[in-house]
Amino acid sequence: MFSAPYKHLFCFFILLLLASCSSKEKQPPAVPPADKDETLISYSIAKLFPHDRTAYTQGLVIEKGRLFESTGQAGSWIAEVNIATGIQDKKVILADKYFGEGITFLNNKIYQLTWQNKEGFVYDATTFKKIDTFTYEHEGWGITHDGKQLIVSDGTNVIHFKDTVTLKDEHTITVKDKKGVVKNLNELEYIEGYIYANQYLTNNIYKIDPATGDVVGKLDLSEIGEKVRVTDPQADVLNGIAYEKKSKLVLITGKQWPATYAIRIGK
Repeated sequence: MFSAPYKHLFCFFILLLLASCSSKEKQPPAVPPADKDETLISYSIAKLFPHDRTAYTQGLVIEKGRLFESTGQAGSWIAEVNIATGIQDKKVILADKYFGEGITFLNNKIYQLTWQNKEGFVYDATTFKKIDTFTYEHEGWGITHDGKQLIVSDGTNVIHFKDTVTLKDEHTITVKDKKGVVKNLNELEYIEGYIYANQYLTNNIYKIDPATGDVVGKLDLSEIGEKVRVTDPQADVLNGIAYEKKSKLVLITGKQWPATYAIRIGK
């Protein structure tokens, strides 16, 4: 018999495995690029999961097979999410003066940003007890890591690489494509050597070379975004990327979306 946490973990993997197998068997057609932009990345939808329509999603991450989400606005929280139901087990609820932003797990710690307070929090990943606070000079938007450094967006075209001890910038990169700088970078996920970034107020996710800041690919998820808003006109913008390494599926959702999508992306 599985204890409750491990049963949840087991169910999570089974659901994603089924989504992965289903996508291989049925082979749904990849969504074609909207134009001839060579950087556009194809994708296919493997499965839909329910998502809490009230969750103003700021961060989405899979840690040790468990799905976690962070939200903004009053009563911002960090929660473990049951992928099958969308129901959260809230671990942290911020005071109303804080507008929560992205989260990431590294070295058995959880790092959380806040928006304009210029203050972040560090929690023990097992107990969710706050163990540290840190400050920064820019706004806090998205956060991920490459196993060595924290990687942070601030809503502009700049991405910050922070030391995990001092929590200060070691260096920054400027994100750009062939047309120029790419602004409004939001939620981040580090996937197989690249940074993937939601662009606020669009249906785009950019694939970024962390060494240069160059955009090497772009997911245009307009088809998903438009379907979501037809289904639920209250749904807000796309925001939320989580990568499941074993199945190689990417979970994406949005602020106050009714669903989380498991997608398989091309190269």
